[in-house]
Amino acid sequence: MSANKRKFSRVFVTGGSGFIGSALIRYIHDTTRAEVLNFDKLTYASSSEALRHLEGSKRYRLVHGDIADKDALGKAVQDFKPDVFFNLAAESHVDRSIDGPAEFINTNLVGTFVVLEVLRGFLEQVATPHFTLLHVSTDEVFGSLAHPSEEQNADKLLFTEETKYDPSSPYSATKAGSDHLVRAWGRTYGLPVIISNCSNNYGPFQSPEKLIPLVIAKALKEHKIPIYGSGDQIRDWLFVGDHAEALWRIASSGSIGESYNLGGRNERQNIDLVRLICKLLDDLLPRTSGKAYEELIEHVTDRPGHDRRYAIDASKIEQELGWMPSETLDSGLLKTVEWYIQNPSWLFANEKILIRQGKG
Repeated sequence: MSANKRKFSRVFVTGGSGFIGSALIRYIHDTTRAEVLNFDKLTYASSSEALRHLEGSKRYRLVHGDIADKDALGKAVQDFKPDVFFNLAAESHVDRSIDGPAEFINTNLVGTFVVLEVLRGFLEQVATPHFTLLHVSTDEVFGSLAHPSEEQNADKLLFTEETKYDPSSPYSATKAGSDHLVRAWGRTYGLPVIISNCSNNYGPFQSPEKLIPLVIAKALKEHKIPIYGSGDQIRDWLFVGDHAEALWRIASSGSIGESYNLGGRNERQNIDLVRLICKLLDDLLPRTSGKAYEELIEHVTDRPGHDRRYAIDASKIEQELGWMPSETLDSGLLKTVEWYIQNPSWLFANEKILIRQGKG
């Protein structure tokens, strides 16, 4: 484990009202004494409920702002004077990026450029020892790994920090571009940057248009549960609380200029994951008809450019920083399904979301 641990007292988080951002803020607030500023555009993907219990805390504040707005972001940074900066603000839904890529370009590319320029100017004016920018990205920048059905021993292929970028969707292309910008500003201007690339997250407070909460919502409403194509696409799943702890560890102990892959070592075909969710619902909240939730599954036309398989090799962070996920897919998914059953208002706050397919 790294012996050089940076200590932070003023934490700036963009996109902190989103799914992963709010989990990170809860983790920092509950486990450290640091002050946290949440800079968030408060879009459809944000929620005040995920951080409701922090309202009134002297160590937490929310600023409504867009990372592509240089004046607003610059003022927030200058006023708060952070010693660590987590950039999580991003448009992240693949289907939405296919329908309307412009917002993804503005937030993920232009917004990241603005973040880098604001921080570059800030560090030229203010002496901030051990300042760190952690840019939070995705495994989707790497494209698609070979599927076991297509190539012998394909299941042994994993994304590493050295895997070449090969994005397939407008979303992943903009995230790949943002990663390149961060590396370039680190190398050209000496900005102290680190990048993390994570597999699919799940857990409480996730947007209902994402795969797992969408499946639960569809099932509880007795709607058909849509599965893209055959459902044999493979994803690696990581509980969001484990991701939050990993991000704090990377910022505190990771090597400047490096990138770290984060995964749960929980690969599942989408169809198998959905069946597992259905089985949990059968046990926890059986249908009044007595039928299995799995009978609601319906295969639909696959989306364009749908990657077949993602799988993360998280050896680097495990060996260098001593991080390992605490939750298995079985334990984390049980907690997740139970939470959504207990919080139906979260699933059904926007009924229009139920017509969307969900990210898988």
